[in-house]
Amino acid sequence: MSQHLTSLVDRLTAKFPGNDTIKVSVDLVEIHIAPEELLSAATLLRDDPELAFVQLSDLCGVDYATYGEAEWSTETNSQASFSRAVDSKSIGRLSFGSGMSLPETSRPRFASVMHLLSLDHNVRLRVVCSANDDELPVVPSVTNIWACADWYERESFDLFGILYDGHNDLRRILTDYGFTGHPFRKDFPLIGNVEMRYDPVKGRVVYEPVTIEPRVLVPRVIRDDSRYISGDSPESDNA
Repeated sequence: MSQHLTSLVDRLTAKFPGNDTIKVSVDLVEIHIAPEELLSAATLLRDDPELAFVQLSDLCGVDYATYGEAEWSTETNSQASFSRAVDSKSIGRLSFGSGMSLPETSRPRFASVMHLLSLDHNVRLRVVCSANDDELPVVPSVTNIWACADWYERESFDLFGILYDGHNDLRRILTDYGFTGHPFRKDFPLIGNVEMRYDPVKGRVVYEPVTIEPRVLVPRVIRDDSRYISGDSPESDNA
């Protein structure tokens, strides 16, 4: 662990003594903050000179509904792995009007994740704020702390359905005005709910039920290729 990360963990632990979620995750310090504490914590992260996270570089939503569950196995390294079966109940097979039973988990389903940058200390921080209600996920808006969160929060609302309390213009930003659902949710059909085309007779765009057949494309992925484990080079197989 680098000195920058160790120092940041120590400073955060001192500033948030009751928070036991501070850790290094994938070369980045991460902290989880409850919605009711987010605004005060975000203000401290920005204004405290020992932290000075004056820049919000990214904000996005996350759906943990199927977190840790794989749709297919990629552990084998034989030719058979190319044609491995796909679970017919997977989200990729959902069509319009069909549903999916999501697994019960002990963690909240939706979270708003922010990435902050401290220019003074040359270090980054990941802040995770989980919504308390899976049916109506709501977290505070941080637009009054980092103004650039405006469009990020609109994108998260559009794609995940996460509501940002205090946002003064929370509306869709990527999908159409009449779009139904939130396309980045795990239980949203990959083929969508409707398709659109221009009707020359009516002289306008019309929406119709989806006509394509839902299917899952299985990638040709091999983990731990046996050629590299044995020391053989790929070039020797092609000689």
